[in-house]
Amino acid sequence: MSEQTFTKAQLAEYDGIQKPEKYVAIDGVVYDVSAAGAWSGPNYHGNVAGQDLTEAIQKSPHKLVVLTRLPVIGKYIG
Repeated sequence: MSEQTFTKAQLAEYDGIQKPEKYVAIDGVVYDVSAAGAWSGPNYHGNVAGQDLTEAIQKSPHKLVVLTRLPVIGKYIG
């Protein structure tokens, strides 16, 4: 199976509204945050699914540690 790629417009569809899944991009990798309890609401600390959150994760106290628990969906090509 080939790895799925996402443009900015394609990723934006996975905001939990347009499509039920919630995906975010970080450092060029797309992660599924749909099942993450912290993402059960419309946003997480003001961050919205369907976006590139690389800058936000770098400023967060947990940094990239939380990503190890999330399923990888594909690559973000912007």
